[in-house]
Amino acid sequence: MLHEPTAPKSLADPAALAARRALADGPHVAPLRALARRIAAERDAPVPDPDPLDGGVAARCLLLLETPGPMVLRTGFVTRDSANGTAANLFRFLAEAGIPRSETLIWNAVPWVIHAPGALNRAPRRSEARAAEPYLAPLLGLLPRLAVAVLAGRFATGCGPALATLRPGLPVIAIPHPSPTYVCTSPEVPARIRRGLGEAAGILGRV
Repeated sequence: MLHEPTAPKSLADPAALAARRALADGPHVAPLRALARRIAAERDAPVPDPDPLDGGVAARCLLLLETPGPMVLRTGFVTRDSANGTAANLFRFLAEAGIPRSETLIWNAVPWVIHAPGALNRAPRRSEARAAEPYLAPLLGLLPRLAVAVLAGRFATGCGPALATLRPGLPVIAIPHPSPTYVCTSPEVPARIRRGLGEAAGILGRV
């Protein structure tokens, strides 16, 4: 088993990426990889795998982002260790909150890549949101220990009602998206992210 990275953007190192890929078939992520493959086939678009250093199906904290960015295909993982600013911010905020990596699963509200090759990042469309919603139920079905969901960004926050229907009583916490462009707009943005993740950490500590 690899040691957890101690700094962000660790998967910029080809050796670290190769080592992470060698763990990709772990039993704790195999059902989630199968779901990713199913979604990819049905949507005819790439879907990155869960990070095998995270908790997989044993996760108690679901962190739902918006959609995989155009650079995700370089690693093939939804991970806090990618070499981009959003992942780096996420790495730092989660570390500050003291949420154990083994407790987390990072996923996307729209799990497949929506960007055309070479296109810039963009927000999902409403039609993509509607197409993605049916995949929440099979995702939650793979997370029997789930204790809290953290929804990052306006689009992911829109999944709140569906989560409440699918898993009544599950605490759902909305935070701003950790994108560098948004985090830098006001000191209140990182403060809200820290408060939300701190609340999630408190829930995990109580259950």
